[in-house]
Amino acid sequence: MESALLNGVQTFAPPSRDALMAYAIKNQKILVAVNAEKILHATTQSRELINRNLGYPDGVGAVWALHKKGFQDTVKIPGCELWLDLVKRYYKTKTFYLVGGQQAVIEETVEKLQTEFEGIKILNYRNGYVKTEDEKQALIADIVAKQPDVVFVAMGSPKQELLMEEIQTQHKATYQGLGGSFDVYTGHVERAPQWWVNNQLEWAYRLIKQPSRIKRQIHLLRFFVNLQLNRY
Repeated sequence: MESALLNGVQTFAPPSRDALMAYAIKNQKILVAVNAEKILHATTQSRELINRNLGYPDGVGAVWALHKKGFQDTVKIPGCELWLDLVKRYYKTKTFYLVGGQQAVIEETVEKLQTEFEGIKILNYRNGYVKTEDEKQALIADIVAKQPDVVFVAMGSPKQELLMEEIQTQHKATYQGLGGSFDVYTGHVERAPQWWVNNQLEWAYRLIKQPSRIKRQIHLLRFFVNLQLNRY
């Protein structure tokens, strides 16, 4: 699969979700969401972290940047949708392990998945509050013992990516960092209505709901200015 460097961040340019999923599953990759913020605020550490793995265009900013690089077929693939696409495509043939969220949220997530995808094989799960080295090593040991095909980790970036990399050294699988996706899936956090999502205005909906995000959005104006000036 082709990719481009966006401010030093290697971002893959999948022509479809199916292509990205098939590539990640076949090559047992760690999927890392890339958006305008991660491109704009890239540091040596964050670039290296993403570039070791499979960065995909989670936000419209990353998609536009890839279009500017000549990848016109690239599509936006929100991480909060991608993990469910992986479940839908592979739940009959692959096994899963879930980490993240509060205890009540992860339990609701597992229950909902088992209801919506009858027969799904979730080998184990735990909340995202891995506070000690002993807890982390116990988690890794359990994943190594259970041998899941796909591991979802919802802990926020870069903590989730660093944990996935550590686990990957002992158990090869497909991994995806999910941030707050379990909260969205279970209805604890509201996502923008579909019209806003379809029209690439999810950021605007969030701003309306959370005016305090204005400082963050102003920073993103720099991204779009740099994009227009071909600085990526």
